[in-house]
Amino acid sequence: MSTLFSPFSLPSPRGGLALSNRIVVAPMCQYAAVNGQATDWHLAHWAQLLNSGAALLTLEATAVLPEGRITPSCLGLWDDATAHALGDYLHRARALAPHAAICIQLAHAGRKASSAVPWQGGALLSPAAGGWQTVAPSALPHLPGEAAPHALTEAGLDTVCQAFVDAARRADGLGIEAIEIHAAHGYLLHQFLSPLANQRTDSYGGTLENRLRFPLRVFAALRQAFRGVLGIRISATDWAEGGWDLPQSLVLAERLKALGCDFIHVSTGGLSAQQKIPLAPGYQVEFARAIRAATGLPTTAVGLITDAAQAEAILNAGDADLIALARGLLYQPRWPWAAAAALGGSVAAHPAYWRCPPRGTPAIFGETVMGGR
Repeated sequence: MSTLFSPFSLPSPRGGLALSNRIVVAPMCQYAAVNGQATDWHLAHWAQLLNSGAALLTLEATAVLPEGRITPSCLGLWDDATAHALGDYLHRARALAPHAAICIQLAHAGRKASSAVPWQGGALLSPAAGGWQTVAPSALPHLPGEAAPHALTEAGLDTVCQAFVDAARRADGLGIEAIEIHAAHGYLLHQFLSPLANQRTDSYGGTLENRLRFPLRVFAALRQAFRGVLGIRISATDWAEGGWDLPQSLVLAERLKALGCDFIHVSTGGLSAQQKIPLAPGYQVEFARAIRAATGLPTTAVGLITDAAQAEAILNAGDADLIALARGLLYQPRWPWAAAAALGGSVAAHPAYWRCPPRGTPAIFGETVMGGR
């Protein structure tokens, strides 16, 4: 049997989450929300990805506070209105597709918030242009020339931590089975980890132990509030001199394991304009391998994994437990179908699609159970 199409179970206090294969849809910002609320775009987007054959769909970075959005058009889960909209569209999308597990990535963008959408340049927006005052560990802008964020006070840290907890409880109430805390790509929790962004002189800055303190506090609070699968996405390195790196990531991973972490989604970069990323196929896999070997935690590999045989080899080598795709699944929304045909696996698909494979394609459609939780 193909390892990519073998089942896998993510542990949790609730007893675990059974996945039919090892393919994960990574979170991808759509910049299509209105006041943090999901829209018709999300219904179409989620229904398509739920019909991709992947066993786990991770919803895009979802802000726990309005000021935690990357852009004014980002999805949120900070009040009843955002929860109702997300739940309504997600429920309808799940009804249109085979059963697949849902994970939501809860996030706060910190100093990278209040930005224009990418196709409008992505620059920091002033309040006059529809932006807002950003917050961060320290009053250091992300890019030279940008307005500085406000350094979070003790009261501000309390507010952010409680917002993550409240969003997790809302997600649980919507039937979402897993949560991924966003501590990667230069957003708020990553900013606390990296000495390039965190230059505080209190108990949340300076030493590694201090820089770990707030991200671990948030994780511990969510672990107390949410009994489903709880994991985290990290950038294992800043790819910049003097920044966050793999040895520090290994310390973080061990601390997360002790707090009851169920998986680590291993990415890199996004914090510093000085980053020098050696892009190549599977360039981040080595970090997933190192974290998995050191901790035994389930890890997700991501980043320029585009070929079925490549994904299979990563799993067979023991480098990761799950394979995540993002933009590749936007370009080829049925990538798992083609991978199943190449590797002798099977996927679930809506019966309306069963007749579509070209003549001569191996049988790939297994038993389909429609609908979500």
